[in-house]
Amino acid sequence: MRRVTRFLFKALLGFIGLSLALVLLFKFVPVPVTATMVMDGNGITKDWTSLSNIDRNMARAVIASEDGKFCSHDGFDREAIEKAIENNSRGGRIKGGSTISQQTAKNVFLWQGGGYFRKGLEAYFTVLIEKIWGKRRIMEVYLNVAETGIGTYGVEAGAHRYFGRSAASLTPLEAGRMAVALPLPKQRSVKNPTGWLRRHGNSIAARVGVVRRDALDSCIYE
Repeated sequence: MRRVTRFLFKALLGFIGLSLALVLLFKFVPVPVTATMVMDGNGITKDWTSLSNIDRNMARAVIASEDGKFCSHDGFDREAIEKAIENNSRGGRIKGGSTISQQTAKNVFLWQGGGYFRKGLEAYFTVLIEKIWGKRRIMEVYLNVAETGIGTYGVEAGAHRYFGRSAASLTPLEAGRMAVALPLPKQRSVKNPTGWLRRHGNSIAARVGVVRRDALDSCIYE
């Protein structure tokens, strides 16, 4: 029993040390590849781009679409989590309460899918990147590793795929349509959306101005 305890303790220390080393490394170095990319049978198209070379409309669009409290929470939107739990307990379509910070932690260090174990690791890495990276770096990494289409990762590759130009120049409408496709990039059309997806993209495009006006992106663009 003592040997097992010693082994588990060493394994835990090793995991903590490795995770801290990776988080510190990726604070400065572009994330080369993720588990999601490796397991994608459609190949990988990506082009790491610094946040300063990504149109501000894009960051504002994902804040408007996915995480309006990005600049004010500590990595977890507890109100959104409570609402998601309440909604899911009633049945129907499952909704999540994940923040951009949580999604970044999952995308970079973990794998897709649910389960309490993975969610626990996600929370652990979320705390680390909030403390070590800060909001601006979290947004930069998120916009570079998020899946933006079939075999396409990051908004730079997505902008070239859908609009034929760099992410440095995106209109609010283009950014909004990319943002609403992020939860289901293999299924949601960016270039020629119809119905609800088109209306939702238009709505997010309009809210880009609200994010700018209300300084909901102040932690990124001071």
